[in-house]
Amino acid sequence: MATEEEDHGGGGFRHTCMRMVVEGTTPEGAVYYVKGTWYPSRFSLSIIDGLRAWVCNPSEQEVSERADNWDQPVSHYLQTAEQHLAIQQPGSSYAFIDTGDGHKRLSWTFEKQGTKLEWRWKCQPSADDRHVTASILDFLMEANTKLSDEVVKKTHSFEKMKTEAEKSLSQCEILSREKEEFENSVYAKFVEVLNSKKAKLRELRDRISRIECKSGQPEAKDDSSDKTETYTGESDDGSQSHTDPAQTIPSRAIASTSRKKQKRKVGE
Repeated sequence: MATEEEDHGGGGFRHTCMRMVVEGTTPEGAVYYVKGTWYPSRFSLSIIDGLRAWVCNPSEQEVSERADNWDQPVSHYLQTAEQHLAIQQPGSSYAFIDTGDGHKRLSWTFEKQGTKLEWRWKCQPSADDRHVTASILDFLMEANTKLSDEVVKKTHSFEKMKTEAEKSLSQCEILSREKEEFENSVYAKFVEVLNSKKAKLRELRDRISRIECKSGQPEAKDDSSDKTETYTGESDDGSQSHTDPAQTIPSRAIASTSRKKQKRKVGE
């Protein structure tokens, strides 16, 4: 199917071209090319078989009457006709039979709400077969050229996107490797620092244990009788006087003096 849209002063129209195979005439089926021009309220058809040409140019009035017969608005009727004459539908049956005097009748079927319907239009021989055939061939060649250019552009765009995708994939792989190397390096340093901290903590714990063991041993008692006692007196003003080293008296001397005094009392 070839399609082309044109717009002339607000009265836009579209061109379509369909390869139509009509079964039953030959084992391979007869092949026709149907070019359609679709306006907002009417259409025209040009049909060729390679040698002869036929045309169908209904007026706006005829199209409106046909749409009324089918209880459809003109726009919907034209849309359905274009759908079946722009590309051959698999579920539709097409026919192009003689009706006498060189005229032919084009018909196609379709289903609507479970009912099979058939639309038909009468085509008359073209006044200039060569002109109609040439116009259809020109349209097909132009459409083929545009399609080929579009394919080339799409192919170029695809190749460019493919190259960019490959570059992106390569960069992702490089970044992934660098990330893995960085993580391994950081983890190795972290483990080294962690082990060092653990060793330091063990050393501090051992030192604390040794200190606690030393502080827990009982202190040796001093049985020396040469201990001195310090006498602290208070002055008249109630303040505490300073201790004079000369006033420190051995406890043994104090005891001896006391015994001597007791003996003198007994002698008297």
